[in-house]
Amino acid sequence: MSTDVTAKSPAPAPPGRSGPAADGLLGVMLAGLRRNMRQYGMLIALGLIVVLFAIWTDGDLLLPRNVSNLVLQNSYILILAIGMMLVIIAGHIDLSVGSLTAFTGAFAAVLTVQHGVSWPVALVLCLVMGAVAGSIQGYLIAYLGIPSFIVTLAGMLLFRGLTEILLKGQTLGPFPDGLQKLGNGFLPEVGPNTNYHNLTLLLGLVLIAAVVWQEFRDRRRQQEFSLDVLPTRLFLLKLTALVAAILVVTLLLASYKGTPIVLIVLGVLVVGYGYIMRNAIFGRHIYAIGGNLPAAKLSGVKDKKVTFYVFLNMGVLAALAGLVVAARLNAASPKAGVNFELEAIASSFIGGASMSGGVGTVLGAIIGGLVLGVLNNGMNLLSVGTDWQQVIKGLALLVAVGFDVWNKRKSGS
Repeated sequence: MSTDVTAKSPAPAPPGRSGPAADGLLGVMLAGLRRNMRQYGMLIALGLIVVLFAIWTDGDLLLPRNVSNLVLQNSYILILAIGMMLVIIAGHIDLSVGSLTAFTGAFAAVLTVQHGVSWPVALVLCLVMGAVAGSIQGYLIAYLGIPSFIVTLAGMLLFRGLTEILLKGQTLGPFPDGLQKLGNGFLPEVGPNTNYHNLTLLLGLVLIAAVVWQEFRDRRRQQEFSLDVLPTRLFLLKLTALVAAILVVTLLLASYKGTPIVLIVLGVLVVGYGYIMRNAIFGRHIYAIGGNLPAAKLSGVKDKKVTFYVFLNMGVLAALAGLVVAARLNAASPKAGVNFELEAIASSFIGGASMSGGVGTVLGAIIGGLVLGVLNNGMNLLSVGTDWQQVIKGLALLVAVGFDVWNKRKSGS
C-alpha cells in the first residue's frame, strides 16, 4: 500500500483567524482593532460612555443645550491638554499650568478692570506673559538640567502666590463684553430662518468634507509608501462613524445657539498642532527626544532647544486657557484653575500618551479630555456626589495607564 506524498495538506490558518467566519466583516474589524488598539481604543470608549450616559440620563446628555454647555465647560481643559500632550511626548511633565491659568485671569482682570486697558491689548499681553513664564521654566529645564517636576512644582506655588497678591484674595470683574465672548459667545446667525443655525450647518458640512478628504489622502499616502492600512471595510466603517458623529454634533449645536466661539479656537488649535506633530520637523523632533533621547542627539536633534520651545508653547496655551476661564466666569478668582493640571495630565494619558514619552497625538488629547468631560457632565446629571466622581475619574486614569503598560509588554517594547 502506497501513500500519496504529493497530496497537498491544508495550509495552516493565518495567525488571528480561527475559521471561515473570521474572514467576514467581524474578523476584519477585530484584526484591524488589534493592530490599532492604541489609536482607536479610547475613541470607542468615548462612544460607549456617551451611549451609556445618554441612556442613564433618559437622553438629557444629548440635549442641544447640554451639548453646548459640555463644549463651553471643558474648552479650557482641552486647550491645556493639547499643550500637555506635547510636554508628555517630549518626556516631561508640567504641574504649573493650573496656577498659570489662574494668574493669567488675574493679570487680565487687573489690566482691563483696574487700569482700563482695551481687551484686545490685554489679550495679547496675557499671551506674551504666558510665553515669558513658559520660557523661563523651559530654560531652567532644558539648559540648566533641573527636572521638569521640580521646576513646574515651584512654578505652581509661585503663580498661585502671585495670583493671590494681584487679586488681594478677592474676586475681580466683570470683564469687557468682547473678552466675555471668548468664553461664552457664539457665532452670529446669518441667512434665512431654517430653525437651525445656518453658519453652524455650513461649518459642519465643510468639516465633513475636510475629514473625508484627509482620510482618503492619508490612506493613499500610506499605500504609496507600502505601509499597513486599515482593511477597506473597516476604513469605510471608521469613515462612516466619523461623518455620523460630526453630523450629530453639528445638528445638536445648530439646534441651540450655534457654534461657540471657543470651539472655533479649539478647532484651529487641533488642526494646527495636528499638522505640526504629523508633518513638521519640530513635531518629529518632539517624538524623537521623548522616544529615545540618546539616539535623537546622535541624529543631530537639538534637544535643549526643542524642550525649551515645548514649555514656551505650554505657557502660551495655559495663558489662553486662563483667558477662556476668566471670560466664562466673567471674573478672576484666586481659586481658579485648581486641579486643572491634573485634568490636563489625565486627559493626555487617557488619550493615549505614554508614561515614558514618545507616544501620543493631539487628537488623542482631545478624546481623553472629552472622556473626562462626558464623565463629569453625565455624573452631574445623575446627581453623583463629587466624592464618587473623583473615585471614578481616578479609576479611569488607572485603567488608561495600565492599558499602556500592558500594551507595551505585549508588543515587547
